[in-house]
Amino acid sequence: MSILKAPPKQPRNATLQLRIDQELKVKLEKYGEFLEATTAYVVSEALKLVFNRDAEFKEWLEAQTTEGREEVVAVEVSLTADSPTKLRTPHI
Repeated sequence: MSILKAPPKQPRNATLQLRIDQELKVKLEKYGEFLEATTAYVVSEALKLVFNRDAEFKEWLEAQTTEGREEVVAVEVSLTADSPTKLRTPHI
């Protein structure tokens, strides 16, 4: 076992550009100052909090994910049922 621990993996970042109310921007900057954090961190953590606490959104998101899986299964079934040289997309 190593003496030092490996650093945690950093998440992949993406850039988001948006327009917000001037008053909201000031509060965002002040909250970042209060936490001694960047505004990007504040926004990311606030969104995570909302997504984790919104039960209705979680249910909706799970339904979206489930529907996507069903479509993939339908395509796989079509591919195995037809000859391998013929590719057809399912009618939805």
